[in-house]
Amino acid sequence: MSGYQDWIGRGICRSDTVSDRLVEQFRATLPELVAPDPVPPGLFWALAPETLPTEQLGRDGHSRLGQFLPDLPLTRRMWAGGEVAFNGELCIGDVVEKDSRIESIAQKTGSTGELIFISIRHIYRVGMIEMVSERQDLVYRAEAVPGAAAPDYPAAPDLGTPLAVQALRSDPVRLFRFSAITFNGHRIHYDADYARDVEGYAGLLVHGPMQAFAMLNLAAKILGQCPRRFSYRGLSPLVCGEPAMVEAYGHDNDLTLRVVKPGGAVTMAGKASLQSGPQT
Repeated sequence: MSGYQDWIGRGICRSDTVSDRLVEQFRATLPELVAPDPVPPGLFWALAPETLPTEQLGRDGHSRLGQFLPDLPLTRRMWAGGEVAFNGELCIGDVVEKDSRIESIAQKTGSTGELIFISIRHIYRVGMIEMVSERQDLVYRAEAVPGAAAPDYPAAPDLGTPLAVQALRSDPVRLFRFSAITFNGHRIHYDADYARDVEGYAGLLVHGPMQAFAMLNLAAKILGQCPRRFSYRGLSPLVCGEPAMVEAYGHDNDLTLRVVKPGGAVTMAGKASLQSGPQT
């Protein structure tokens, strides 16, 4: 997309501290999901969020386009997936610098129409040491069409017997608290009327990062430590209150993970590895 190439490389740096309070908020909100590590894997998703005043927010509660991200013709935002490389473990008291830069912008056509993908690279440093490198993939879609039928997502394939299974509960209070911890203003997670009437979903949606957090922490429990690499991809919406399970498959140092609605579709798929090479 030649019109947006001058946005590539633009970025912003912010800093935050890994606090006892933040750790306790994760443990209080997602008690059955959190691995026993002193700092839960995935807590970095709550560090140094955008803190813009209300007048700089868009209709959906995210920062208005045209500021950090370009003013796109498509407005419906989703966290599509990403990949994370862990080079060290965060500790309580660490002062973390988060360097966020636009890595790529691409336009594609999918089954639901035109899509614009934006990849953002987040580097989390403690001092001069790079602790976490994350590629965050966002997708922007056209406005929802009132009365349009929901896509027909295929049922989850049979992968055999999982190594471990963890229920992923969701209710409005849990979604609101997770939004608060991560300072995520997206209204699809706490404003049911907006989620249904504007974005066209069946109800409030469970956060992509919450599902990724659940998969990452289950992997850490199985592996006995945080993976070196973790990748994830959203496949279908998970509506608040729908039964869902986090499943892990594999052996040795490599795991395949997914969040699945029993008898239904996979909502998020992931891979975790103790190897330092890229995920496939």
